Amino acid sequence: MDAHSILIVGDKPDMRKALIHALDGAGYSVETASSGFEALEKLKKNECSLVITDAVMAQMSGFEVLEKIKKISSEVPVILITADGSVDNAVEAMKKGAADYILRPFSHEIIQLAVRRATKNRNGGAKIKAQNGHSSSDQKSKRIITRDPKFLNTLKLVENVAQSNATILIQGESGTGKEMVASYIHHHSGEKNGPYVAVNCASLPDSLAESELFGHEKGSFTGAMNRKIGKFELANRGTIVLDEISEMPMSIQAKLLRALQERIIDRVGGSKPVPIYVRVIAISNINMKKAVNEGKFREDLYYRLNVIPITIPPLRKRRNDIPFLTDHFLKKYGPGNGIGAKKMSDSAIATLLNLEWRGNVRELENTVQRAVLLSDGEVILPEHLFLGEIEGEEKDAVKIRPGLSVREMERKLIFITLKDVNENRTHAAEMLGISIRTLRNKLHEYQEEGK
Repeated sequence: MDAHSILIVGDKPDMRKALIHALDGAGYSVETASSGFEALEKLKKNECSLVITDAVMAQMSGFEVLEKIKKISSEVPVILITADGSVDNAVEAMKKGAADYILRPFSHEIIQLAVRRATKNRNGGAKIKAQNGHSSSDQKSKRIITRDPKFLNTLKLVENVAQSNATILIQGESGTGKEMVASYIHHHSGEKNGPYVAVNCASLPDSLAESELFGHEKGSFTGAMNRKIGKFELANRGTIVLDEISEMPMSIQAKLLRALQERIIDRVGGSKPVPIYVRVIAISNINMKKAVNEGKFREDLYYRLNVIPITIPPLRKRRNDIPFLTDHFLKKYGPGNGIGAKKMSDSAIATLLNLEWRGNVRELENTVQRAVLLSDGEVILPEHLFLGEIEGEEKDAVKIRPGLSVREMERKLIFITLKDVNENRTHAAEMLGISIRTLRNKLHEYQEEGK
């Protein structure tokens, strides 16, 4: 088992086979365990990127597996699968740290969506670290690190509003740390012991969006074999994070507005509304006011979300953070990973300071990690940053030949752009001038074509 594989846990061979079929077909590396004990032994020996476990097993329940996995590694996301769609069980799973809770029987699309969402949201509570090195959280997790005066003022606002139950809209470019700020708010709120449920709105298929967010009743549509608890109910007495909120379908925006205004939701096919008490944090990497003006987002919903606006500045607007962050990443990827201590040369720092950083802090982290691995000695030089292309290759080159179709040109351009932004789909969509939903659909088409 390697660090990028998915571990499937279950004592029912048919369920394991169904999951293997769903994930193998989507290109994932899969390992299996027939009991919770076997799964824990495998995890102690090797890492994995995700665990999917049956909730009901003879020797050890999925809930027990979840608790024990979180003691081994709190960062490994765990998805629970069950035939019991009760609210109590779903909420218990989320409180214990489950990344998702899926009802059986399930479709391949539902499993693949849950896996993409869980691996994308693999982050813990955030810390805020100021210039003096003080951290405002005791949690062992990722940190928001800055010396920039304006950004520090923004983070003070974050601390002040965390205890309120006001809806918050976080805006900023991809890679600036919006998700970490959302996590920090939750862990410093009055609902910090409640569920923390993150939803990527761009990854929700239109046909499943309402059911995923608000749930459905048994028999409400073809394939609805059981009651499903939606993300809002799972987040009750906690926090729900709506990432890439601008990609939410218009039909769902109206239902979200009602949920925010009246604190109730309607399951698909339900006969009565369900009351909820949940903190809502919306995240967007585009200017939401502009989206409203262009008719892509409801104005009334925008104002309902924008109670507390928080804007995360791009890295190019806080260049004094670059050396500070670089030092942090050198320590992160140096001695603790079996590599000797490294330091940046003055010329390498100067190179970093002069870059545009379209991918922001995430791009800087990737660059420093790569430099640590590529440099032979203790000092990292500009050439170790590997900012150019391999000799003989042309950057962003799409070879045009007679007979090359427009569709093939489109495919090549999409993959080149994804490579340039380290597979960041949101940023790639921005550069290509298309929505994240369109990009996702294109990639799905290419996958089905085997390209």
